[in-house]
Amino acid sequence: MSTTADRFYATWSDRMGHAKASAPDIARGFGSMFAAIMKEGALTVRDKELIALAIGVSMGCEACIYAHVEKCLKVGATPEQIVEAAGVAVVMQGGPAYTHLPEVVEAIDHLTAPKA
Repeated sequence: MSTTADRFYATWSDRMGHAKASAPDIARGFGSMFAAIMKEGALTVRDKELIALAIGVSMGCEACIYAHVEKCLKVGATPEQIVEAAGVAVVMQGGPAYTHLPEVVEAIDHLTAPKA
């Protein structure tokens, strides 16, 4: 069964590459800001990624959810921590955030599934 997460991860790199080539100034500006803010500081990179995920859930940003679940896993967050961070967004945002919980779970399932 193909999920939205499967489709996202299969196409995201190419889609963002095209967008970056089409708008290089925006891409450079965002990339510089992202790198400066998301580096290790008073908060760990893992904590920052969990916060970014929770904000993505509360904003209903599907691409943010998929991108930050992947980053959360890469920096050592567990699936349980990721779902808990999404739960904090649900508490703060209510029903609209709750409707994005399936995307969080699909992303975890996709990224942690055994590779064939």
